[in-house]
Amino acid sequence: MKKTRLFLLPALLFLTFAAAAQETSSGSGYSTALGVRLSSSNAMVNNSVSLKHFINDKLAIEGLFSFGDPLAIGALAEIHKPLASEGLTWFYGGGGYISFVKKVNTTTQKTTTDPNFGAMGVIGLDYKFNNIPLNLSLDWKPELNIVSDINFEPAAIGFTARFTFGK
Repeated sequence: MKKTRLFLLPALLFLTFAAAAQETSSGSGYSTALGVRLSSSNAMVNNSVSLKHFINDKLAIEGLFSFGDPLAIGALAEIHKPLASEGLTWFYGGGGYISFVKKVNTTTQKTTTDPNFGAMGVIGLDYKFNNIPLNLSLDWKPELNIVSDINFEPAAIGFTARFTFGK
């Protein structure tokens, strides 16, 4: 059963890439952006460093690195759609993560690190300022922890500010 779940995540990512590659677009206004994402909840991938890169005009890959406890690395494939205002898009997508949670045994006082694997979805708004290399993003990123500690975190709202490169 676990092998089936782990297979489904890459398959869903591949289907997302394939669907996005078929579409035409108006563009995002930047090709790569690096910044900080602040989260409102105790999701596995919470406050993190964000690196977003556009593969084409509509499809972006976002990498997230959360340090602290838990230490987590996540990746999202995001499809961007333009809105009426220039520089403003809405996006949706999904991906996965691996995190490492420290646990302390209270009787022996020994610390262990447990790996966790999970899936996450995302939907949000993305704005690129015209005259300055700044991108702001507001999103909802629910997470489903699949391996080790099965749980669902629905309340992960995030705000991201990034420095943009390219285009």
